[in-house]
Amino acid sequence: MNTENILKQKIGLHLTGVGNLSKIFAVQSFSGNNLQITPEQFTVLALLYENDELYQRQLSTLSLKDRANISRIVNILEGLGFVTKTPDVNGRKVYKIKITEEGKSIYKETLPVITSVWRETAENISDTDLKIFQKVLYKIQQNLISKVNIQI
Repeated sequence: MNTENILKQKIGLHLTGVGNLSKIFAVQSFSGNNLQITPEQFTVLALLYENDELYQRQLSTLSLKDRANISRIVNILEGLGFVTKTPDVNGRKVYKIKITEEGKSIYKETLPVITSVWRETAENISDTDLKIFQKVLYKIQQNLISKVNIQI
């Protein structure tokens, strides 16, 4: 694809727009269902639910969020009793984050809402189109990962 076509198709504008709209829709859905956590916090709980415990740096890498943002989210979740933060025996500022039973419960309580969000987001889109879209998004992500410097 040549540069002129890329600019005419406004791919960046569409990607940003879809990202913003999906974030707003998720926040509104969480709020409308009186959930105790935000979509960002759910992402961290989901990663911990799948892995039981992770280092903060691993959470940053898996969620593509910078360390400061992950630290803020973890501190909030810890304050709510949804995760525990344990210093690593080998490093002073290295923490292992573990989901608590209460955190697992909140994750399970939130799962139907996030499932509904994605079901509504993908409404009228075939499985084939979704698979192609996911494949293209993954390729774009891989192109950008090597070019972007974030403090993870």
